[in-house]
Amino acid sequence: MNNFEELEAWKLARELRNEVSILVRKFPAEEKFRLIDQVIRSSRSVTANIAEGYGRFHYQENIQYCRQARGSITETLDHLICAKDNSYIDEKVLNEYRIKINHNIKVLNGYIAYLIKRKEES
Repeated sequence: MNNFEELEAWKLARELRNEVSILVRKFPAEEKFRLIDQVIRSSRSVTANIAEGYGRFHYQENIQYCRQARGSITETLDHLICAKDNSYIDEKVLNEYRIKINHNIKVLNGYIAYLIKRKEES
């Protein structure tokens, strides 16, 4: 693998980030510096942490950044639940994002498991 852009976990997180950016355009203007900002920041944090971890020298550092990315994915889901609670999205849209987010988490957990195995082998 030549760079973080080849990681499946990063690719999926990028798709999620881009979809969230489009979704929040439908939210009310008064949420621009509140919920919109929060959900965009958390979704961007996922790809940023995966990329930063990839650039670290030690497996343990990479693992830690991936765990932070996993936290940011979960935070993104919480913000989307808040959007549903405020009727900015409906249950169907929320469930579609739940499925995507859960898939992201599974792939990221697989990458973390791979890193842990590599760490133990070295």
